[in-house]
Amino acid sequence: MGAFHSLKVKVFADGADKASMLALYRDPLIQGFTTNPTLMRKAGITDYAGFARDLLGVIADRPISFEVFSDEHDEMARQALEIASWGTNVFVKIPVTNTRGESSVPLIAHLATRQIKMNVTAVMTVEQVRTVAQALAGAPAANISVFAGRIADTGRDPVPIMAEAVALLAAYPNIELIWASPREVLNVVQADQIGCHIITATEDILNKLPTLGKDLDAFSLETVRMFHDDAVKAGFELTR
Repeated sequence: MGAFHSLKVKVFADGADKASMLALYRDPLIQGFTTNPTLMRKAGITDYAGFARDLLGVIADRPISFEVFSDEHDEMARQALEIASWGTNVFVKIPVTNTRGESSVPLIAHLATRQIKMNVTAVMTVEQVRTVAQALAGAPAANISVFAGRIADTGRDPVPIMAEAVALLAAYPNIELIWASPREVLNVVQADQIGCHIITATEDILNKLPTLGKDLDAFSLETVRMFHDDAVKAGFELTR
């Protein structure tokens, strides 16, 4: 993990499995946590507040994001105030628009005046970063989550977009940029190289972090041994 220790980008764990999150909390390399309704549904969570409060009973000293789930901005505001009341380390996730494509910027600006810590999510464009940053200028602390992995899924290189977002946010010291939805360990390196503040990572990415900077000859030999061992364990034979 020596190569990982040299990185400046902060790694936040992204998930909704309580046992896994509490185990990761014991790892000082994990500097924060994020989750969302999709991950929570996949994890079988039905009591949103109960799940969050259980986590916050242990994770009280690192940032953790919980998302509003209403599609109406008035109700989002109510939910945001409720979620923010759960702990001083809580960031309230606000989607950049609702499902009708109506901008959440007025709501974000309103919550900023209420001194709510926010994580604005599902952002994909530099223009969205710009307008959201302006709305967050009065917030005590904030994140903007740009879904770089989903940008890459469209065939676009996310690095120029993320680099431009980093430069734009230099004027907003209260805002940190999150590289969201990474697809591979390379994304951690890319985020670090452009000066992105935070990258979220699901457990599958976190499990690959020990390979960062690994000697390729050693990795090649390890892979050959894996293929050979699995062939032996499977009892494969080719008759003459």
